[in-house]
Amino acid sequence: MTTAKIRINTIDDVKNFVGLVTGVDFDVDIVSGRYAIDAKSIMGIFSLDLSKELELRIHSDDCGEFLDEIKDYIVD
Repeated sequence: MTTAKIRINTIDDVKNFVGLVTGVDFDVDIVSGRYAIDAKSIMGIFSLDLSKELELRIHSDDCGEFLDEIKDYIVD
């Protein structure tokens, strides 16, 4: 499993992010506090507090290409 901190700021960001995540064949979750949702669920993402940093949990160790695709959402 690989983790990263992300920030999704706008409605367009949510739509673009879900589009990228939907294209992978492994599970990706977003964790905010005690809530964990499927990152492929646009409604699930909208249920989170998007003003905060979110933790992305990628259930694959071979996800370098995916991380490059979402680099605009990753925060250090």
